[in-house]
Amino acid sequence: MNPSSLLVAAAAALVLALGLIHLLYTFHGPKLTPRAVGLRAAMEATSPRISSATTMWRAWVGFNASHSLGAILFGLVYGYLACTLPEVLFASRFLCALGMGVLLSYATLGWFYWFSVPFAGVVISALLFAAGIAGRFGTGGP
Repeated sequence: MNPSSLLVAAAAALVLALGLIHLLYTFHGPKLTPRAVGLRAAMEATSPRISSATTMWRAWVGFNASHSLGAILFGLVYGYLACTLPEVLFASRFLCALGMGVLLSYATLGWFYWFSVPFAGVVISALLFAAGIAGRFGTGGP
């Protein structure tokens, strides 16, 4: 595997790991439950204005799970492409730009809304991804 593919695969693996850990925390243990006593009960008893068919707690769990699945999908797709089909990945400016755009979007969300560990993980992943893409295009293309 060439160095550019390794860098992109490392970026993908990091996002995959973050997504898997987040999914685990969504359904097991107290990590994503509120510290404030009674807040979970209030969330379970309150519906968002958009629909009374769910509660704020169920929406919270669903948002966290779907966020995890997005990270897992990114990690699997870009890891697969980097490891088995690098010629497809690096020949597609769309796929390269899409991957970078997703990581930069996650980094922006992390800056404003997350705590330091996932933010740092996504920034490191974006740097690895950018280095892999730059290294590949710096050698004259795919």
